[in-house]
Amino acid sequence: MTEARTGPAVSVGTVDMKLEVVVIPVSDTERARDFYARLGWRQDQTPTGSGIVQFTPHGSGCSVQFGANRTTATPGSAQGLWLMVSDLQAAMDRMEANGIQIDEVYHADATGKHSGLHPERQSYRSFAAFHDPDGNRWVLQEVTQRAPGRVDASTTSFASRTDLQNALIRAATAHGEHEKRNGGMRDERWPVWYSEYMVAEQSGARLPE
Repeated sequence: MTEARTGPAVSVGTVDMKLEVVVIPVSDTERARDFYARLGWRQDQTPTGSGIVQFTPHGSGCSVQFGANRTTATPGSAQGLWLMVSDLQAAMDRMEANGIQIDEVYHADATGKHSGLHPERQSYRSFAAFHDPDGNRWVLQEVTQRAPGRVDASTTSFASRTDLQNALIRAATAHGEHEKRNGGMRDERWPVWYSEYMVAEQSGARLPE
């Protein structure tokens, strides 16, 4: 029995807790292995003979596991699995080229849910859904600029080379408009503007103009 602490309350908010693995229920391990391999995810090493299969999406710090005796949940019952992407159309094109069927593409705005990508490709507004062979449902959400309060504003990081490249492309496009607004003069301090834009975009702060 653990005794109750009598001293000052200790907050766990200062202790790093990184979500490492999500277990998904499948009925056929080999069929699921083939499906997640076709998604292009990395298959991680697991203990020999454990029956555990683990995959990690590109750029993700969290993995998925399945296999014998990993969960008692009904295969196909996982319905709230979300993946963030910086370019939803590119992600769908890659998946479909690998034989992964997209079930639904839609966007949301103040008037509700509508078919297709968001016309202005606003961050958090475009979605695509797909299922694995057991019916576990995944949702892709396009996020290019994080909302305030969703990331540590004091740090900036990119999970993959692709994320960094896409962030640079968005910054370059926005900087081109910035130069136009300033009479078309070349901005010699463009690296400073780029860095300010990329940090603000990721943290959800006001973007430079």
